Amino acid sequence: MRGFPSQRWRLGKQKPGRQPGLFAGSAPALSCGFTLTELVVVIVIAGILAAVVLPRWSGDTGFEARGFRDETVAALRYAQKSAIASRRLVCVSFTAATVQARIAAAAGAANCAVGAPLVGPSGAALSVVAGGGTQFAAFPAGGLNFNARGQPSAAAAISVQGLPAALAITVEAETGHVR
Repeated sequence: MRGFPSQRWRLGKQKPGRQPGLFAGSAPALSCGFTLTELVVVIVIAGILAAVVLPRWSGDTGFEARGFRDETVAALRYAQKSAIASRRLVCVSFTAATVQARIAAAAGAANCAVGAPLVGPSGAALSVVAGGGTQFAAFPAGGLNFNARGQPSAAAAISVQGLPAALAITVEAETGHVR
């Protein structure tokens, strides 16, 4: 066979006791694992991803609490305006993680027990449900009623757990303004 000795060794003819290398006389390539630098870089990247990405997947970003607060404000304003527009009593009930509204059956009704659920802008019953473990820290235990003039039964302070006190929802007693 003609050619260089390295070509002959690659074709199966090699010296006894030697592994064939890339070139004639070269030592075999050793690849026994990762270097310390590679391992440190991988661990640092994994740590950054864990610190940034995992809280977003678990829903602990604070957006859920702020969204629940904003939806509650919108629902209370809608309930107040519906009371004025229909000239009926609108009752808003609270649980730790939900807000629901009902409208009285008749104009002079004293409560909403026999009334129907207040239909929201979407065409479904007006209801706000918290997501991601969000809930109220403080809410009116007996609920909140808006009369035909839009005035609430009492002033109310509602706060969402995890939000600062400056973002508490207040319902003014005289005007029924929700802010």
